[in-house]
Amino acid sequence: MKSIVKFAKRLYADEQGAEGLEKLLIIAAIVLPLLAVLIAARGWIKEWVSGEAETVRSGSDADGGTGTATFP
Repeated sequence: MKSIVKFAKRLYADEQGAEGLEKLLIIAAIVLPLLAVLIAARGWIKEWVSGEAETVRSGSDADGGTGTATFP
């Protein structure tokens, strides 16, 4: 019984994994809000990317296929 108590005390006092856990929590505190913003704005982002892709497509068609289109 004493060996179990001694092991439990030693395990509780061990802080070897605490630094890694702290780093993980800090990363999660940054990533989760960013993920929430991306999910909330996905419609706007999709619309913006589609518009930009259309601009690139129309610009490449404007030069007649020579590759010399100028972009504003």
